[in-house]
Amino acid sequence: MLQVSSSPHIRDTVTTRRLMLDVVIALIPALVASTWIFGWRVLIVTAIATGSSVLFEFLSRKVMKRYDSIGDMSALVTGLLLAMNLPPTIPLWIPVVGSFIAIIIVKQMFGGIGQNFMNPALAARVILMLSYPAAMTRWSILAERARGASSVVTDAAGHLDLIATATPLYILQNNGDMPSYLDMFLGIKGGCIGEVSVLALLIGAVYLIIRKVINLWIPLTYIGTVVLIVTIAGEDPLYHVLSAGLIIGAFFMATDYVTAPVTRKGQFLFAMGAGIITALIRLFGSMTEGVSFAILLMNILTPHIENWTKPVPFGGRKHVKG
Repeated sequence: MLQVSSSPHIRDTVTTRRLMLDVVIALIPALVASTWIFGWRVLIVTAIATGSSVLFEFLSRKVMKRYDSIGDMSALVTGLLLAMNLPPTIPLWIPVVGSFIAIIIVKQMFGGIGQNFMNPALAARVILMLSYPAAMTRWSILAERARGASSVVTDAAGHLDLIATATPLYILQNNGDMPSYLDMFLGIKGGCIGEVSVLALLIGAVYLIIRKVINLWIPLTYIGTVVLIVTIAGEDPLYHVLSAGLIIGAFFMATDYVTAPVTRKGQFLFAMGAGIITALIRLFGSMTEGVSFAILLMNILTPHIENWTKPVPFGGRKHVKG
């Protein structure tokens, strides 16, 4: 007897919790590397960002009388990604504000996981950058790891702690002495907690690919577009790849299931658009970095991209305007 049932008709053992756990595992190398580069304060910032994100998720679900969703680990991932996008010297109350923006405003007010129209962690980072630009652009590294640093940052007791320095993109934009490719690959440079060590990020990216959490369509198209444009503009493409947030943005942010297109053509257009915007901001904008803004702008366009690239149903035909 023929049984008719509603979709979905394809079932899988993959759960949201498992996917989120894979992302957490993939970010551990970057967290370890950043702790070595910046010191123990990285773990404090990360603990505050993740803890407050989970707390805001729990409280918001209670207030809105929705089921408890902290078990799916999406709030933990949001807090971890937010921490990865903060400088290590950030005042410790700012990650709490960022978590509130990411979880309450961007995620829960739009219905919770799967309903947000932009990446919560990136949205929080952009709002924090516009609200607290001085705190969000104070780059530094541990004194013993410094290369070409400009000034010393001490702790409350006056002990040598961090050395303030510029990001490679800022140095490149101002024709300064760039760090070596090796230093940039390992992470001996200024930047946010999770964007400095390209090696650590690539280890995590390979893990996600092996686990089939992400594919290479978006990351390679995104990075390739940036490389093509900056090369045409006469700049060193390798510096742009190894600098700032391009790697973490391409592999960990732009591949977000909720805010990126699901069709293959859509993913290509999404990544190419993000690459174009990133390159244009880096080349002609007043800000040295453009990844966060580029991905968020393309997040907004995702529904339109999916509408433009949706496949024709089996047995159907494309609509031709008369």
